[in-house]
Amino acid sequence: MRISGATALVSMAATAMFTGMTAVHGATAEPGVKVLTSENFKDVINQKFVLVEFYAPWCGHCQNLEPEYEAAAKLLRKDEDIQLAKVDCVAEKEICKSYDVGSYPTLKVFREGVSRDYKGNRKSDGIISYLRKHAAPPVTVLTAETLPAFAESENVVVVAVLPANDPQREEVDKTARYFRDDFIFGVVEEHPDVKAPAVVLYKKFDEGKNILEGEITDAKLVNFVRNHCLPTVDEIGMTNYAHYMDASVPLVYLFYGNTAQRNQLKQAYEALAKEWKGKANFVYLDALKYGAHAANIGLKEVWPAFAVQDVQTAKKFPLEQNTEPITEKRMRQHLSDVLTGLQKSKVKSESIPKSNDGPVTVVVGHTYDEIVHNKDKDVLIEYYAPWCGFCKRLAPTYDELGALYKGSN
Repeated sequence: MRISGATALVSMAATAMFTGMTAVHGATAEPGVKVLTSENFKDVINQKFVLVEFYAPWCGHCQNLEPEYEAAAKLLRKDEDIQLAKVDCVAEKEICKSYDVGSYPTLKVFREGVSRDYKGNRKSDGIISYLRKHAAPPVTVLTAETLPAFAESENVVVVAVLPANDPQREEVDKTARYFRDDFIFGVVEEHPDVKAPAVVLYKKFDEGKNILEGEITDAKLVNFVRNHCLPTVDEIGMTNYAHYMDASVPLVYLFYGNTAQRNQLKQAYEALAKEWKGKANFVYLDALKYGAHAANIGLKEVWPAFAVQDVQTAKKFPLEQNTEPITEKRMRQHLSDVLTGLQKSKVKSESIPKSNDGPVTVVVGHTYDEIVHNKDKDVLIEYYAPWCGFCKRLAPTYDELGALYKGSN
């Protein structure tokens, strides 16, 4: 692929140019920051809780992070279960390659050898807050006295009702770790509304709480939380976008250009949301802030606009933008057609080339599945940008390779 080739060329050039500059990002560890090499990497990441920075000495963003990272490490030195560490990806290429580090700095949290991406901010106080929260037990043990305040403490709170030492508590721990960046979890032996085993999801919107009764497994609990953690209708933005993308049901958008447009369709749209609750998620999108997102789902920047996105397959189903106004009837019919499979998705595509006899076959959106997923041929595809200098340099070689294999399988 052209992008891969470009990345390789950049990496080789950077390595040759900056190998001798490790001092730029401290060749020795700052107080509290452990330097990782191939000799000690596995031993360190298998500790209880480690934040690892994968960096390159020449990287400006890494240099900007360094004082914040150092300050956090100094303040966390007394936290015995938390360690900050760093890997020089120029000197330790194989380590960084094994974790698919593609940009610098990359931060990953390791808990007894298992990694996940760091999702906190990159200021020292944010790093400290994030690490202390994640190093603590994922589930808070509650009593009848502490339950009410805990249930009201955040927008969404999940409480399992289980006897002490019940093995299902391990399943709750797994789910709590999965949602650690998003929600808080507690466990209590007795609950005034339900009998064990059960889970109560408290929320400060819609019906106020949802209950899951019966055997608790990680998979069942993850699905329960995903299905009930979002309002029937909400305003979508940076803080909740990921929740909608992780959901198991389609996402319905109503784009609006001003408050009057939103209010005009509000009653009809929210009636649809209640009718289809559980089968789709519904959001408002402020086009003045995020109007550019319309192009991602096949819409023109004309408001109001209505669309459905299958977040599992990434297929988009925009309601046709014509002179006919958006009404409850049109929205309901379109949504029904999408959910029953009657509506075809919209594919963003250039025109299919009239002639495609060159050494390298040109693929566009309308022909992608037919060509790339052809079961009778092995396909090497290059994703490129016309303005990319590395892509232009690769083009003659790629054409030669195409000519060599043209007509083969």
